[in-house]
Amino acid sequence: MRLKAKLKNKLRKFSKFLSSSPNCFTSLINRFTKMNTIGDDEAHKATSIVKVSVNLIHRFIVIVVRGIMRFLFGSKGGSMPPIKDLTLLESATSLAKKIRTGKVKSVDVVKSFIDRINEVNPILNCVVDRRFEEALKDAAAVDKLIESGQYSESELEKIKPYLGVPITTKDCIGVKGLLNTAGIRARCNTRAEEDSEAIHLMREAGAIPLAITNTSECCMWWESYNNNHGISRNAYDTNRTVGGSSGGEGCLLSSGGSPFGIGSDIGGSIRMPAFFNGVFGHKPSKFIVSLKGHYPIPQDYNLKSFLGVGPMSRYATDLKPMLKIIAGDNASKLRLDEPVDLSRVKIFYQTDDGGGHLVTPVDPDIKAAMHKVVNHFQSTLKAKVQKVKFDKLRKSAPIWLANMKAKDAPGFEEEITGYTGKISPPFELLKWLVGRSQHTLIGILTALFENSGIKYGDAKHIYLTDQKEKLFEEMENLLGEDGVFIYPTHPTAAPYHYEPLVRALNFSYTGIINILGLPATACPLGLGSEGLPIGLQVVSAVNQDRLSLAVACELERAFGGWVAPEIVA
Repeated sequence: MRLKAKLKNKLRKFSKFLSSSPNCFTSLINRFTKMNTIGDDEAHKATSIVKVSVNLIHRFIVIVVRGIMRFLFGSKGGSMPPIKDLTLLESATSLAKKIRTGKVKSVDVVKSFIDRINEVNPILNCVVDRRFEEALKDAAAVDKLIESGQYSESELEKIKPYLGVPITTKDCIGVKGLLNTAGIRARCNTRAEEDSEAIHLMREAGAIPLAITNTSECCMWWESYNNNHGISRNAYDTNRTVGGSSGGEGCLLSSGGSPFGIGSDIGGSIRMPAFFNGVFGHKPSKFIVSLKGHYPIPQDYNLKSFLGVGPMSRYATDLKPMLKIIAGDNASKLRLDEPVDLSRVKIFYQTDDGGGHLVTPVDPDIKAAMHKVVNHFQSTLKAKVQKVKFDKLRKSAPIWLANMKAKDAPGFEEEITGYTGKISPPFELLKWLVGRSQHTLIGILTALFENSGIKYGDAKHIYLTDQKEKLFEEMENLLGEDGVFIYPTHPTAAPYHYEPLVRALNFSYTGIINILGLPATACPLGLGSEGLPIGLQVVSAVNQDRLSLAVACELERAFGGWVAPEIVA
């Protein structure tokens, strides 16, 4: 017990000494000072001391790296050209209505978005391949069909709800004839031989594929950078990340370069880019949207349940009709046409993960925004609101990492080559240091550390998979068919480029939802103190997607949703 008292006293003194440090640093120290982490067992004492020390060192490194990045990049990045064409400000649903009623031509709409892509892409580097000429031909055929009068407006709305509207997707979701590299160097010239199922269904609904967007290497990192296409830049501050792996998609949407798109998400790859870029994104319930045409597809059954293909848009109102289309025959499981009375929806919320190891604290801006949302539901809608605490969320990162282990699945050292071979991570790291590697640093490090730590089937793996099952049961029982869980999408606004390397486990806020198989909608809530988008995610029980989507629409109505990036003259 003397050891416990001495440690607490030292931490209090250290906290006081660093009181002039950034708030995030001192708040983390205070948190560890107050935590009753030291038990009577000596081994537990030593482990707790090490964890506290490692977290303090990590927090210090994060602060130092942030200072270096500010020095290197400056306080604000490049400017965005203003949106002059009002067509770019329309939702996909609104554009579809105007096209089928003859108020606008599909050709003109497609031209507007082509012009915008040509305008912003040299700045943002979010589009990596395009089919502009073919899209214009498709649009001309749409206009001809509408002029023929073959179908009435109501018939077109029913059978082709997005007729004539351009759509984009990421460079791992197949669009026939376009690149399908997933950011992997060995696939730099690979093109999709057919549409993915999601794109096929959107084509059937009348949408016109226009372009594909940038991802991280092998779609396994939350910065959209690879050696095929380079790095994508945030429309609100080009010095900041767009997230990953659907980062190029989120970036293009936020800049007005596409009305809507399709992303994919195994650890937050829809929701983090939606959050960083100030748009809406929905990860559906497990096994709802087909993975056909997605590259790569996990070979393990459980891993497949973690991966979701879902809709992204600047407007919440586009998400439900998109999901209804791409869910195909599974749409009936979601009962999307059932009305949702938000005053009867139970609102549960948690403002942080409870202190995850090596995870940075949640920004005050984000917590303040969450409280505004909670107050809105409580005071305006008279909904039942309750603050909760899922203790297991503190272990989100190790639970995700453990559950991503598969018995017979290929390792990342094979995936990163496009299954054309296997890299030697130590040798590849040496090659990277002298500029001779075809892979990104994070890709190499992922392969290097994949086989360290938890092993499939060992005691720790069994324990953490059991923790996942228990957390799933807790959340499902709480949410039921009438509850949603409001939770941060990410603890901070978009960091500087490459900064995620020292904030690697911050993805755990989204990753934990993937392994539970729950649906979640990322909702923007305006801009924070740095002029960058902030927001939250709304989670519901399996196949209760309509609840989180309804809440997203309400948040858009109440708080404004997407905000056009600031224009600097």
